[in-house]
Amino acid sequence: MKVGIPKEIVADERRVAGTPKTTKKLVGMGFEVMIEAGAGRAADYPDEAYTAVGATIVPDAKTLYGECDVVVKVEAPTPEEVPLMRKGLVLISFIYPKRSAALMDLLAAQGVTTLAMDMVPRITRAQKLDALSSMANIAGYRAIVEAANEYGSFFPSQFTAAGKVDPAKVLVIGAGVAGLASIAAARGLGAVVRAFDTRAAVKDEVKSLGAEFLEVELEEEGEGKGGYAKVMSKEFIEAEMALFRAQAPELDVVVTTALVPGTKAPILWDKTMVELMKPGSVIVDLAASQGGNCELTKAGEVVVHNGVKIIGYTDLASRMATTASQLYATNCVHLLDDMGKAADFKVDLEDVVVRTSMVTHEGEVTYPPPAIPEPTPKAKPLAPPPKEKAAPVAKGPSPFRWVMPFIGLGLVAAWLVLLILEKTQGGGGAIAAVKDPAREFVQHLTVFILAVFIGWQVVWNVTPALHTPLMSVTNAISGIIIVGGIIEGGRSGELTAPVILGIVAALVATINIAGGFLVTQRMLKMFRKG
Repeated sequence: MKVGIPKEIVADERRVAGTPKTTKKLVGMGFEVMIEAGAGRAADYPDEAYTAVGATIVPDAKTLYGECDVVVKVEAPTPEEVPLMRKGLVLISFIYPKRSAALMDLLAAQGVTTLAMDMVPRITRAQKLDALSSMANIAGYRAIVEAANEYGSFFPSQFTAAGKVDPAKVLVIGAGVAGLASIAAARGLGAVVRAFDTRAAVKDEVKSLGAEFLEVELEEEGEGKGGYAKVMSKEFIEAEMALFRAQAPELDVVVTTALVPGTKAPILWDKTMVELMKPGSVIVDLAASQGGNCELTKAGEVVVHNGVKIIGYTDLASRMATTASQLYATNCVHLLDDMGKAADFKVDLEDVVVRTSMVTHEGEVTYPPPAIPEPTPKAKPLAPPPKEKAAPVAKGPSPFRWVMPFIGLGLVAAWLVLLILEKTQGGGGAIAAVKDPAREFVQHLTVFILAVFIGWQVVWNVTPALHTPLMSVTNAISGIIIVGGIIEGGRSGELTAPVILGIVAALVATINIAGGFLVTQRMLKMFRKG
């Protein structure tokens, strides 16, 4: 089973449908891989890298199309390439069937089975094949890179000896894969980012990236089939345009990504909005290949109007050819793997992914595909009758809450009695009757118990909002050490070893408590809105 990867011949296309890494995987799956000479050169993949992993280099596309069973491409084939394909060939590439009727007729007449990577259904098991999302992610990132290149200032705020430079204000219209990538890239560069989308469901995703989500006051559901946005009502669009006009004078960069599959891109940024923007501002139109979201966009060009640059590049993913090729080629390898390794490869019309992606087969145009059946909802088991809840019993204070205070007071009273007896009996009373080692033990034990009591009382009465549970435990221990250290350090007027150790213990524990509260304060600041 031979898989061929030709050189792309569409102008400005630098990507290639196979990289040395994915070629190695195909060889491991049992395929014989043939690469057209120079196919990966524009993406920085030399022929030697392919031969090193087991591929065969062929001199031209005619040889490749004539010998291979499967051909994997990036761009749709040109009318000049189709006659080179042999009957029964399986072609995998972008096709865009809604605007490629003539091409599909040519492929069908040639007897080619065509799988369109842009028609892969958006279902869970096909996520690894979603080449549109892979390329949109790159295009969204690259849009910000191109905008930063054309914009005449910093994206982040700058404080210099010459003064302060305000951050760039960026608006991203459309929060799909490309839009979210643009938001993340702009935020990563330090810009102030706002985003708009007709689908309220993406609001949390936008905010999670640190951008502000703009909304119109008119409520309308914008979620369409397959996760795409739908065409909105006239009233909603008017409210949307009013919002954009209000934003335009403040913005430095606008990125538009709005597309409804199979239709001309909607105009969302008209000439009046462009003229409201400041000279030096930049618009990057990711929908340029389908007419553009900006009224003044020209596909493949940079237009300057009233000092505003409007970028209409249609090859944004191709401008990152090395990474784009790797991601696209990986999507294609997953498709081939799902269709079966070389030994049992087949075009299974019962496979929903294969059938939905197929646009031509056995001399016929098979587009549009049949609708994907909705999964049959599972019957939910009857819920058991609700149990009667017992009336809640009010819990009173713990009966042990006075134990520690009474223990502490009892120890203090006992200690005072011993001291009084010692003083009144001239040192020969109750305390004197105890031998020195036992007396020292009683004194140290008393100090320890008092330290536990006072330390526990001190920490227990600190509001939980000021420290974490772990910090509570460590501060409780430190409180015990401080009290014990203070008592032990003040027992004698001489600098004996116990006194020195008590002072050191109190000092170290104090540092620990202060540091703990400082760290907690910094943690709390992280959750505050700036």
